[in-house]
Amino acid sequence: MSAFHTLTSLPLFGILLCLLAYVAACRIRQATGSVAANPFLIAAILVVAVLLIFRIPYQDFNQGGQFINFFLSPITVILAVPLYKHRHLLNHYLKAIAAGIAAGVAAAMISVIGFSRLMGLDSVLERSLVSKSITTPIGIEITRSIEGVEGITILAIILSGIFGAIIAPVVFRYTGIRHPVAQGIGLGSASHAIGTSKAIEMGEQQGAISGLTIGIAGITTVLVVLVLDVFLWD
Repeated sequence: MSAFHTLTSLPLFGILLCLLAYVAACRIRQATGSVAANPFLIAAILVVAVLLIFRIPYQDFNQGGQFINFFLSPITVILAVPLYKHRHLLNHYLKAIAAGIAAGVAAAMISVIGFSRLMGLDSVLERSLVSKSITTPIGIEITRSIEGVEGITILAIILSGIFGAIIAPVVFRYTGIRHPVAQGIGLGSASHAIGTSKAIEMGEQQGAISGLTIGIAGITTVLVVLVLDVFLWD
């Protein structure tokens, strides 16, 4: 075994590669100032490029990547901090928040199922895509429970998050959606954690509501999928 292969198979390599790629992506975003220069998208491209150029097996890279994935769930708890600071928003806009999250979950489900049926996609593919708008840890567990393909679910979640974070400011501008609660619900229900990072950039109130939306939308999606699994996919 070569020294290079030994180095790349260490868990620290995968962790450092992800961190360095993200730092570089943030620098590129700052330099260009473009909305399309999403740090998550650029970082993913940089990581894939390194793996391909140096022919590093994914299994070696994932020795460190799995540690980052492990901390995804605990890290989401941090989102409770801005929510606590702005808890008055939850009390004041409770009905609007509940209605917005319900609409977001319904739109995500209907769009996936409708598109899948329209395009004649396989049932397994449909089940794999149904969790595209919720956070990765919950989405993976849902896919496992309904016998979908985890890899497709992860890809769909990443793409929906990146696309939502990129297009949301444009949608808000042209539709006149300026209220921080509405913006937070939209980003959280459509683009999960990646959208929440964009919401935090827009403002602390948007970030707080988006963080709340991630949790509630995730739980709601779990319940809806359980029903669909019995009546639609059984």
